[in-house]
Amino acid sequence: MARATTNSDVFNAVAEPDRRRILDFLAAEERAVGEVVRALGFSQPSVSKHLRVLREVDLVHSRRDGRRMLYRTNAEAIRPLHDWSHAFERYWAQQLRRIKERAESKRRPPPRAGD
Repeated sequence: MARATTNSDVFNAVAEPDRRRILDFLAAEERAVGEVVRALGFSQPSVSKHLRVLREVDLVHSRRDGRRMLYRTNAEAIRPLHDWSHAFERYWAQQLRRIKERAESKRRPPPRAGD
């Protein structure tokens, strides 16, 4: 089965680690491209490319401020990621409970004769 293009949906867009780093950086506040470049150490063309993909799937919004373009994370568009990952929360909670129970059962001393 062919993989969807990176700009087709939120899941494919965030599959790229550098885009996730950019989203993390933009989560705190609105930033210009130059700030992203300096803070993350990416090239300007790379940041622009990643921001274009993130904008196309609506994960970031942009606005012009004079000559600068400012970008910010669109938290509402991240909701599908949260909802999808939330489905696994119950699974991991159950796994952690089982590990804890197993570890605690190994710490208990065996019952003594006559108890």
